Amino acid sequence: MGTDATTDAVELIRLTDPSQGVSVRLRSTTPSLQSQGIRYYDAEVTVTSGFVNGSVHLGFDSEDLAHLRELLNLLEDSADQFTPDDPFMADWPHEGETAYLRLIGEDPYVIEVHDGTSSQIVVSVPVDLNENWVQEAKERLAAACAVLGEPQH
Repeated sequence: MGTDATTDAVELIRLTDPSQGVSVRLRSTTPSLQSQGIRYYDAEVTVTSGFVNGSVHLGFDSEDLAHLRELLNLLEDSADQFTPDDPFMADWPHEGETAYLRLIGEDPYVIEVHDGTSSQIVVSVPVDLNENWVQEAKERLAAACAVLGEPQH
């Protein structure tokens, strides 16, 4: 599958600190499939750290973009409701046939990259996110949705 020229500018997720992080970048702004009004996209998750560096394919659809927006809104509106004994935890996209991220709201945040049904390897990356990370994530999501022609509710 080819990539188009705008792909370099489309980073959907970036959860990083100065030492390590996890990012999700679109492989193409063109859907790999469209069926019954749902668009399917291909992306690549990249893990960078002093210990391990790697990447894996991640597939998601237009409904997953709405789910990511809901997760970010929940974190923004309810962050003080989570405790160390009961931290925020969410998977994106939902566990399925490709890799997915699990975000665990500990201090620091932990982002797990699960390679789904392929290698079944899980990499955990603790990331000391800045206080504005949710707003930055929402802005990045809105920019990606605009490029993809997806609704920004």
